[in-house]
Amino acid sequence: MNFITVDEHNIKEEHICCAISDKKGENCVGSKKAWLSERFKEGLVFTKLDVRGKVFIEYIPSEKAWYPIMAEGYMHINCFWVSGQFKGQGYANELLAYCIEDAKQKGKCGVTIISSKKKRGYLSDPDYMKYKGFLIADEVPNDFILYYLPFTEEAPMPKFAGCVKTGKIEEMGIVLYYTRQCPHTDKYVPILKECAAKHGQNLRIHEITTTAEAQTAPTPFTTYTLFYNGEFITNEIMSEKRFEKFLSSQGLI
Repeated sequence: MNFITVDEHNIKEEHICCAISDKKGENCVGSKKAWLSERFKEGLVFTKLDVRGKVFIEYIPSEKAWYPIMAEGYMHINCFWVSGQFKGQGYANELLAYCIEDAKQKGKCGVTIISSKKKRGYLSDPDYMKYKGFLIADEVPNDFILYYLPFTEEAPMPKFAGCVKTGKIEEMGIVLYYTRQCPHTDKYVPILKECAAKHGQNLRIHEITTTAEAQTAPTPFTTYTLFYNGEFITNEIMSEKRFEKFLSSQGLI
């Protein structure tokens, strides 16, 4: 099978393999494509297997990454996903090798990615990244780890920005930070807002809409993070059922 790099010339026609497939998700697909289109001019690369499945890697120069990291000269992997029937066929190795070679050709000093100690939803498998030679560069509360693969011994050590060192926020109540980097957020954020209102709760939503906002955000995982009374709850996108379970666990319904 062939790999395709999605860019400004073919994005209207190409299937974005992380997109929601049901009819209600069509606008979310458009939102993701619009986000990608703005990032292409900043050096973002989206390469996928030529199938209608989740087999892709998305990366961008760290200076333009929508995460609060300090990794000058690195290439940052936004999302790296191989799922379902495509696992175990070497596609992950090929995609990562493509990213690494591209980063070297563009004069980068290494590659970074945000993950965790143990595998969790919406983050790349840390065991696989370590197997491929990635090292721990920095850690912050709530089990977010910045991994890096330096190309030389002289490569500087990347780190998280100071705005995420506490793992907490000052704003009380139910607070959600998100971007449209993931099409699933554009679908589920309105659902959560309606669900909160249905139960008499106020969900405060902060959509991150610029690189500067993302790089100074109070969460390492700007794509989606839910807080309650200042404490981190999850980075995993919630369905209505799961959100109601959370509300119940806090005595809010």
